Amino acid sequence: MKRISIIGSGHLGQQIAYHIHQDTQDRVVAYFDEFQTVGTSVLNIPVIGGNKDILTQFENDSFDEILVAVGYKHMAFRKSVFEELRGKIPFYTFVHSSVQVDSSAEIGQGTVIYPGCLVDQNVKIGENVLMNVSGTIAHDSEIGNHSFLSPCVAIAGFVKVGEQCIIGINSTIIDNISILSQTQIGGGTVVIKNIEQAGLYVGNPAKFVR
Repeated sequence: MKRISIIGSGHLGQQIAYHIHQDTQDRVVAYFDEFQTVGTSVLNIPVIGGNKDILTQFENDSFDEILVAVGYKHMAFRKSVFEELRGKIPFYTFVHSSVQVDSSAEIGQGTVIYPGCLVDQNVKIGENVLMNVSGTIAHDSEIGNHSFLSPCVAIAGFVKVGEQCIIGINSTIIDNISILSQTQIGGGTVVIKNIEQAGLYVGNPAKFVR
């Protein structure tokens, strides 16, 4: 059994803790949260500090591994806190037992994959990625570090998604597409051409909004 701590005690952190407890023998034993008082209990899991306390608590043997549960509204922070702790604390990687992962696929440290997903042949998912329920990534596609995939995303083969991208619910990306880092694809969007300018894209086909 691994003792896990989670950065962020909000709804995302609570969901991840729930799935870990339902699906594994590992236990979430603590949260770190800048916006909660130390000693606060969130669904029976204590908040033991803010970001500045993480290394000290690890050195005090309060937990074994850590993961980031910061949502898509704070992508820069999501990346920065991960990079700050890289090489100092082991990151926990969670892939729900219902996920179909081909043996050739690669999944980076600190990544969380929710129930019902499919990760096909030769797929590469980077570090600190979140893939929400029922998503599909087809063969030979790549997902960049620190990206956030919403529920029911469908990504075809030979797609390359850059770092810190947000892929909205029920969006579709056809094959052989490249998406620049720090791009947001809105819910239900269909991407049929390479995206070479960062920003928000919505519609069918995808159109630049801002």
